[in-house]
Amino acid sequence: MRRLCSRGYLVDVGMIESRELVGGKQEYRQYEVDFIVTDGMRKYYIQSAYSIPDEDKMGQELKSFRKIDDSFQKIVIVGNDIATYTNDEGIIFMGLMQFLDNESIL
Repeated sequence: MRRLCSRGYLVDVGMIESRELVGGKQEYRQYEVDFIVTDGMRKYYIQSAYSIPDEDKMGQELKSFRKIDDSFQKIVIVGNDIATYTNDEGIIFMGLMQFLDNESIL
């Protein structure tokens, strides 16, 4: 993320707060967003994962994104080389090298 800072972006770690019904009781939960990148009025949410081998890991990585109710771009960066794609929820998935090499993604 040092590369993003050198391009003038502000980079923070984020927490998403949510009230959820668990076992018939309202509970307060927090979900982490690995990086929140801002540049003026633009904001990007970024999750990073070494890999996403199965649906359980996918759900874990997307859980905090699903609690965010704004329209800013959400990106998942994985360590292995994958073809960049966008899922049905509008979330971009890409490999680390694609992210680092593609300055126009943000």
